[in-house]
Amino acid sequence: MTIAQEFKEFAVKGNVMDLAVGVIIGGAFGKIVESVVGDLIMPLVSAIVGKIDFTNLFIVLGTPPAGNAMTLDALKKAGVPVFAYGNFITVAVNFAILAFIIFMMVKQINRLKKEAPAAPAVPAAPAAPAEDVLLLREIRDSLKK
Repeated sequence: MTIAQEFKEFAVKGNVMDLAVGVIIGGAFGKIVESVVGDLIMPLVSAIVGKIDFTNLFIVLGTPPAGNAMTLDALKKAGVPVFAYGNFITVAVNFAILAFIIFMMVKQINRLKKEAPAAPAVPAAPAAPAEDVLLLREIRDSLKK
């Protein structure tokens, strides 16, 4: 079997296709969660904590050039090393929300699987009697005659 044939066999297996679909949907779902966190949750947290934009929480580890804006984006563009712990907080919140949503989805799917009615059991065909039983029946029937 050539490498091309092996690869074709591998690529068209159901698991690989399911994984590809999962990765694509996961990427799109990740963007949705990122928007929920960045546009809905973090502004609420910032309002409660005191108008903090977590993405702009950082510590400058180098010397910024003169006249450079002291924002995270400007410092990164200038090549200044920064410890961006606020960005990490945002990513950690994104992960926690994504993990919780996936947990709830799996929980619901498992619940639906349990509630699905079982297919009616088809009675198994009776097993054929053993050969000695057949012989004994023949003897019995012949004696009755």
